[in-house]
Amino acid sequence: MSSVLAQIVVDPFRFRWHPDVWLLVAFLVGAYVYMVRVVGPHAVGPGHPVATRRNVWCFAGAMALLWAASDWPIHDLGEEHLYSVHMLQHMMLSYFLPPLALLATPEWLLRVLIGDGTVYGLLRRLCHPVVAGVLFNVAVVVTHVPGVVNSSVGSAPLHYGLHVMVVTFSLLMWMPVCGPFPELRLGAGGSMIYLFLQSVVPTVPAAWLTFAEGAVYRVYDTPVRVWGLSVTDDQQLAGAIMKTGGSIFLWSIVVTLWFRRFAASYRHEHDYRRGRMMPTAEIVGHDEVPLTFDAVEREFARTPPAAEPQRK
Repeated sequence: MSSVLAQIVVDPFRFRWHPDVWLLVAFLVGAYVYMVRVVGPHAVGPGHPVATRRNVWCFAGAMALLWAASDWPIHDLGEEHLYSVHMLQHMMLSYFLPPLALLATPEWLLRVLIGDGTVYGLLRRLCHPVVAGVLFNVAVVVTHVPGVVNSSVGSAPLHYGLHVMVVTFSLLMWMPVCGPFPELRLGAGGSMIYLFLQSVVPTVPAAWLTFAEGAVYRVYDTPVRVWGLSVTDDQQLAGAIMKTGGSIFLWSIVVTLWFRRFAASYRHEHDYRRGRMMPTAEIVGHDEVPLTFDAVEREFARTPPAAEPQRK
């Protein structure tokens, strides 16, 4: 009885800091700065930027997502009270963080880290669209098995191991779309089909959570209900986040790729406006050889008149 009362008076929003997360983020930031400032100038040829502004901003976004998904309050609410917040956490780690991390990585940096030997060969095989897609969807299914979820909440090693698996397989899944190595990337058409297929398998656990009756995960069936959500409402919200959030994000990228691939050329070919490049003659104000009235008259005089058609 006392344990139940202790759970009821627990404040789900009490602050708890996670030094391991802060150390991880600090290490990654320090390693990135070191690689860009110290190693980069020796790895990049003269005249080429070590890191673009887009690389830096994407890295900042990736670190912000990693910190937000792994620290208070998302981590604590998602691991102890609401499976819907846990689902949001996994969405951040699998859908939003990996592409930013890959876009933040210059090509030279990844080549320095993995070289061109055995590790590169293994990465090339794992980043094959079929292999990467299967591994990603296996991770999605495994992280929704009730036994795995119930065990991970009470086991820190299993919990962090699952997160490492999710992030690793997600990075592999995104490599054919926006990875640093151009030889591993798909074209626009292949990327559209590939991302569409990645949105199909997650609909199965999402539908299962949406229509399940009773508590699917017993660890989330607690007497402390945050925001008044019942365990069923929490599961249905988790299913909606997984289905709509992931699908909308992937389909938005597919639509963007389509417009970049096809709509840009169509607009250029059917635009009535003149191009942005102005002829040099118009900029200077005259042609290289000025055209005069006398020159026009001379050309008319040299050209014989056209013969009139004979009348029948």
